[in-house]
Amino acid sequence: MNITIEEIEGGVRARVGETRLDAAISIRFKDRLREIMSRHGPCLLLDLSMVTFMDSSGLGAILAIRRALPPGHRIELAGLTPNVDRVFRLTRMDLVFTIHGSATDAVAQAEGTPS
Repeated sequence: MNITIEEIEGGVRARVGETRLDAAISIRFKDRLREIMSRHGPCLLLDLSMVTFMDSSGLGAILAIRRALPPGHRIELAGLTPNVDRVFRLTRMDLVFTIHGSATDAVAQAEGTPS
């Protein structure tokens, strides 16, 4: 599971280095995100800019992480490619998650600097 992490203001940016979030990797993905959240916080910025395909298993893994967050912690998404964005819109999960155009925009916003 290729995820790189970078400390940001108020939490961590996790950049998913996979092109697919599907049934084949969703369990490892979820386990890796749980590990990251247990060591960092309170905000996880999930950078999905390299993910070009996500099925219901990938979406389910992200939702499972969201449900397991301790009080005061949050997960935000950034860099959704058109196909991934479509999954969030069709399932109306775009109303549940904070979604940023890019990770750079999200980090700039968190730091209070213009992007």
